[in-house]
Amino acid sequence: MATADTAPNTENTPANPNSGKRKFMLLILAAAVVLSGAGVWAYHEFYGRWNESTDDAYVNGNVVEITPLVTGTVVSIGADDGDLVHEGQVLVNFDPNDAEIGLQNAQANLARTVRQVRGLYSDVDGMKAQVNSQKAEVQKAQDNFNRRKNLAAGGAISQEELSHARDDLTSAQNALANAQQKLKTSSALVDDTVVSSHPDVMAAAAQLRQAYLNNSRSVLIAPVTGYVAKRSVQLGQRVQPGTALMAVIPLDQLWIDANFKETQLRDMRIGQPVEIETDLYGSDVKYSGTIDSLGAGTGSAFALLPAQNATGNWIKIVQRVPVRIHVNAEELAKHPLRVGLSTMVEVNLRDQSGPVLAQQPPQKASFSTNVYDRQLAEADAMITQLIHDNSAAVSKTANR
Repeated sequence: MATADTAPNTENTPANPNSGKRKFMLLILAAAVVLSGAGVWAYHEFYGRWNESTDDAYVNGNVVEITPLVTGTVVSIGADDGDLVHEGQVLVNFDPNDAEIGLQNAQANLARTVRQVRGLYSDVDGMKAQVNSQKAEVQKAQDNFNRRKNLAAGGAISQEELSHARDDLTSAQNALANAQQKLKTSSALVDDTVVSSHPDVMAAAAQLRQAYLNNSRSVLIAPVTGYVAKRSVQLGQRVQPGTALMAVIPLDQLWIDANFKETQLRDMRIGQPVEIETDLYGSDVKYSGTIDSLGAGTGSAFALLPAQNATGNWIKIVQRVPVRIHVNAEELAKHPLRVGLSTMVEVNLRDQSGPVLAQQPPQKASFSTNVYDRQLAEADAMITQLIHDNSAAVSKTANR
């Protein structure tokens, strides 16, 4: 009984409150770790592995250089940096005097050539008349010879007179042969042609076209609509063909060149949608786009001084490949960009149906202009008028 009285009463001992709190915190921590892991897994599974992004991306576009094709002295400049110019607008004028003199010489040469060719056709007509005349002479000499031959057979005339008749016939025949040969030579110069298609006229017309182009090229026009940049030409400057005078940049023809790491390209395909954000407008303005093409080589492969890795000291560096991204034209019109601006692009990789590389060649020109077509059309109209004005007599003769 005494032992039972001295034993500790465990039933009445209070529990440690810190132990339960510790277990609760451990459960919360474990749940947080599990949820974090699940969140990371879910992010990677449903978003992360389907998206690739880079901030090594820049706006690019066509920089249309304005360069002369002829030598000239600048007498006027029609636009300066930042100005909007329309397709066909005059940008630079050269002193036109030399070109105009060359054009006038070419016009005179074509007119003279047309008249000379008209003379060739007239020569043919003259030679045909001469051949017909010689044929009549031959026939006359032949008849005369036949009569004297009959008379000589009856002794009415001497053999000497018959010999003279024979000589006259031979001379007439030789003259006919000579006239026929000259007719062939003259005809060879004009056979199967009219004045406008004669080789001499065509050569003179080609010289006139070149002179007309040289005169037209003393005025430099804008091949596209855009904004002027990099103007370096000055008044009075004597410029040579190929000298860059200024550039026109069509800001409606921009794209993004994004340089992705080679490890990001595995699931990238042409046609995949892209979200674009620029440093100019920030996150408030987002552009949509699509992948146009994936580069055929890395940036270092096309560098001016490619890397030489065949050395003892070598460090592997992840390479970058340029990817061209088309920007939505409507969004670009609302929020204009400039060439060279920094951007951040994010590609959605879910659509894997597109090819990695282009499968078909282009079916039409990516960029084109027709502002120069009018020059040759005007030259052809001038040539046609000159030929008509200087071959009127031939036309009248042909109509007869």
